[in-house]
Amino acid sequence: MQYYQYCSVLTIAGSDSGGGAGIQADLKTFAALGCYGTSAITAITAQNTLGVTDIHVVPPAMVQNQISAVMSDIRPSAVKIGMLPNTETVLAVANTLKSYEPVPIILDPVISSSSGKQLADNEALLAMKELLFPVVTLLTPNLNETAQLTGKHVGNVDDMIDAAKALLNLGSRAILVKGGHLDGAELYNVYADQQGKRETFAYPFINSLNTHGTGCTLASAIAAYIARGQSITEAIASAGVYVNIAIKEGQNIKTGEGCGPLNHFFKPRKLAKLNF
Repeated sequence: MQYYQYCSVLTIAGSDSGGGAGIQADLKTFAALGCYGTSAITAITAQNTLGVTDIHVVPPAMVQNQISAVMSDIRPSAVKIGMLPNTETVLAVANTLKSYEPVPIILDPVISSSSGKQLADNEALLAMKELLFPVVTLLTPNLNETAQLTGKHVGNVDDMIDAAKALLNLGSRAILVKGGHLDGAELYNVYADQQGKRETFAYPFINSLNTHGTGCTLASAIAAYIARGQSITEAIASAGVYVNIAIKEGQNIKTGEGCGPLNHFFKPRKLAKLNF
């Protein structure tokens, strides 16, 4: 009998009890794109469509044990990292991952929730810059995160390009600055890497209240497409289209009283099989 492996992706992130962002959005995205999702939870948040009301940080040793349990048995083809609430968690993640054979890593540097709740302290951000930025495959900050990381206001596409260059100077291998918070008929994401490649991705703006978890979903989709064999820029393009359609397909859905989630399963794919 011929045996196969599922195309597996690991997410290291916080849990969203409302199901719209974090681990829950990541696993939905992996499944929708035909990947087998595994997880290591860094924090448990009490949240819904109206915001975050409480956060419980998972002990770093438990984060490390979750990652090791997955990496030693269900080898992922890519890793997505989200919420890392403190320095100890950053250290646990960085040290654990480097003890295994490298795989592509997408880091979404979650600093605060869409409702404004602080999700990572300043020391954690400094630790990410030192320990993770130089080793991850792609960094995917939004405009607010980019401004905090660079110390500069980002208000247009030219600012995004300059910010991407500044982040490369911090040692990152490749950057995708997400422009979802800019006004206009189109949305832009700006890519830059250490090899000098620059690319701008444009998508039509969709007027929807249901955009909770967009950043998590994009980073997870990029990881999933890379796991399925696409290059970084191919994965960014595919993931952008997926997220754009997921927003469009979810804009008339009522989930809770606030900002609802995307429709991750508008066109789910079968689990991809790899030769064993």
